[in-house]
Amino acid sequence: VQLQASGGGSVQDGGSLRLSCAYSGRTFSSTVMGWFRRAPGKEREFVAAIRWNGNSIYYSDSVKGRFTISRDGAKNTVCLEMNSLKPEDTAVYYCAADNAISGHTIRFPRAYNYWGQGTLVTVSS
Repeated sequence: VQLQASGGGSVQDGGSLRLSCAYSGRTFSSTVMGWFRRAPGKEREFVAAIRWNGNSIYYSDSVKGRFTISRDGAKNTVCLEMNSLKPEDTAVYYCAADNAISGHTIRFPRAYNYWGQGTLVTVSS
């Protein structure tokens, strides 16, 4: 399994960005793809996740209502649409994947075995 993240950049406060993560490998209905981020001096934190069958979507409270995660099965891609960006959203964003992650652990980085390289998002005030 290989993950390739793209789409980071620099925007002003209130701006928008779209991140993409291309997934190379076999997917199952139980496959979960997630986005995490690490801000300078902080731990990696959960942002959003989606089950490949599309039945379940999860968001952290800090991004709910502003970010939207979606997947394109035909392209094996998961996207993270980020709107109303704030300076506190500045971080390196990582996509991650694994199979059969329970709802109880889906927000924990240790639940994921496959990670893409990070992509930097910078939001200036």
